[in-house]
Amino acid sequence: MFRFRHTCLLMLLVPLAQLSCTSNSTSGGGTDTDSSLAPVSIIPAPVKVEKQAGHFTINPSTMLVMSGTGLEKSIRFFNAYLQKYYGFQLQVKDLSKNGEDIPASNVVVLNYEKIEYKIPGAYNMEVTGDKVNINGDNEEGVFYGMQTLIQLLPPDRSQSLKIPAVKITDHPRFAYRGMMLDCGRHFFDTAFVKQFIDYLALQKMNTFHWHLTEDQGWRIEIKKYPRLTEVGAWRNGTIIGHHPGDGNDKTRSGGFYTQEQIKDIVRYAADRYITIIPEIEMPGHSSAAIAAYPQLSCFPNESTKIGKTPWNGPRTGKQVQQTWGVFQDVYAPTEYTFTFLENVLDEVIQLFPSKYIHIGGDECPKDNWKRSAFCQKLIREKGLKNEEGLQSYFVQRIEKYLNSKGREIIGWDEILEGGLAPNATVMSWRGEKGGIEAAKQHHDVVMSPTTYCYLDYYQSDNHDSLSIGGNLPLEKVYSYEPFPKELTADEAQYIKGVQANLWTEYIAWPSKVEYMLFPRAAALAEIAWSPKEKKNFNDFTDRLKTQYARYRLWGTSYFDIFKTDSTGTPK
Repeated sequence: MFRFRHTCLLMLLVPLAQLSCTSNSTSGGGTDTDSSLAPVSIIPAPVKVEKQAGHFTINPSTMLVMSGTGLEKSIRFFNAYLQKYYGFQLQVKDLSKNGEDIPASNVVVLNYEKIEYKIPGAYNMEVTGDKVNINGDNEEGVFYGMQTLIQLLPPDRSQSLKIPAVKITDHPRFAYRGMMLDCGRHFFDTAFVKQFIDYLALQKMNTFHWHLTEDQGWRIEIKKYPRLTEVGAWRNGTIIGHHPGDGNDKTRSGGFYTQEQIKDIVRYAADRYITIIPEIEMPGHSSAAIAAYPQLSCFPNESTKIGKTPWNGPRTGKQVQQTWGVFQDVYAPTEYTFTFLENVLDEVIQLFPSKYIHIGGDECPKDNWKRSAFCQKLIREKGLKNEEGLQSYFVQRIEKYLNSKGREIIGWDEILEGGLAPNATVMSWRGEKGGIEAAKQHHDVVMSPTTYCYLDYYQSDNHDSLSIGGNLPLEKVYSYEPFPKELTADEAQYIKGVQANLWTEYIAWPSKVEYMLFPRAAALAEIAWSPKEKKNFNDFTDRLKTQYARYRLWGTSYFDIFKTDSTGTPK
C-alpha cells in the first residue's frame, strides 16, 4: 500500500547516516547514590516506580525460580537475552509443582498475583538486595515484568549486573499495541522478521501486523496457487528514486515465506505474547497476484494500464510492478476472484491463529470497474449506488466468508466507503476521520494516522537518505493522543489501540528498517502502554539516553536526536 498522503514527495538522494533518566517516584526514572548503577530508565514508562535503597546483582550464580506454572516462555526469553548480550544464563528452578520453599537470596522469582485491571498484562515488581520478585496477573504480565527487568540491566557487557532496588506497579493503557512491517515492497528474511518481533517484545508491544501482498510482490506461499510465488514474488527491476526518470536498477528481486517458515515465525511471536495479523490486500494493490493469474483482472488480455502512475516496465502483459504507486488493474469482483480469495484465505487462516485477518481495502481505483460491462451489470443487479457500493459489496462478501470461519476482518479506513461491513474493525490511517466515523458507528478502531504513526517519513528537515516524503520527528510522534476529542466517553471505548506503520518503498535493508524505527518506535510504545498523565517529552528523552546505549549493545541502527537540533541539523 502506497500512501498518497498530504505531504509532497521529496527527491534527495544522499548516503544514509548512521540508540537515563532522572525523575520522581511516579515516573520511569530516578537516580541512585551508587554511581556504578545504571539509572532507572524504562520505556515505556511504568505506572509507578518507587526507588529503594541498595541494589541487587545478577550473575551466573543467580537462580531463576518459577513459582507459578506456565512461565517457561518468560524464562527462555530472559535467558536468551542474557546469553546473547552478556554471555551467561541463569539456572532455573521450578517450584510450581513440588512445593519447595523459595531460596532466601540471589534469586529472581516469577509468580502470579491477582491484579484488578481491565486489560491483561499488568504486573508488580520489587527488587531488593536479596531478590527480584515479578508477579503478573497472567503469563503475559510476567513477561512484561521481565522486559522491565531487562531495562534495569546496565547496558554494558558484564557478568556482574547491578540493578537498583525499586518497587514498580505497571499495566498497559491499550489492549492493542501494534507495529506494521511491509514485506511486500521489499522482502526481509526470516531471521530479520524474528529480530523485528523481538524489538516489539522488548517494548511491550503485542501485535505484529505483517503486510504480505502488494503490487510489487506476493510473499506468502499458497499451495493451491503456486504461481503466486513462482511469478508474483519476483519483479524484474526496481525504481531507484521517486520518479521513473530517476532510473531503474533492472535487477530481479523478491522472495517469499514458505508455509513452514510462517508457522515457525508465528510460534516465535506467540512465545513473546505477540499476535501476528497477516494482511492480504484486496481489491486493490493486487498487481502481483494478477501477474500470476491474469483472469483475476477485469481485462485479463489487456496490457497493464499506466494510469496516473508513471510506468517504467514493459508495455505489454501483466507484471509485478517495478515502481511505487496506485495501479488501475485491481481484482474483478467475479465468482472466479471470490473463489480464488476464499481458497487463499483458507490457507492463510490455517497458518495464522489471529482473531483478525487484515484485508487492506485501501487505495482501490475504480476506473476498470467503471469501464467493465460485467461490473456495471453487477452494480445494477445488486442494487448498488456506484463503484463505492461495489467495493462495499466486495468487502462485505469477504467478511461474511471469514466470519463463517470464525475470523473477523480489519481493514484500512477506505472500507467505510459505500457502507461498513457489519463486524469490521477499522484501521484509521488517513488522519483520524475514519476512526472517528467508525467509533461513532460502534465499530472497533485502531488509530494509525499518517500524521503521527508513519515511520517511513523523514525524521528531520535535514534529510539523510531517500525516503517516501513528509517529516515526522520524534517529538511529534510522542505527542500523539489516540482518543480523539470528538468522541464521547461511550464512543471512545471503541478505540482499542494504536499502531505505527513502516512502509518499505525506500527501505530495502534491515539496518534502515532499524534506523527508521528507532527511537520513534519507543515513543509509540509509550503512547500505547503508559498512562496519559505520565507522558513528558523531556523525561522521555532523558530516559532515551540509556535506551540509546541499549541500542548500541544490541548492535542496532538508530537515529540520534542528541546529535542534531530540531531541524535535523548537526549540533
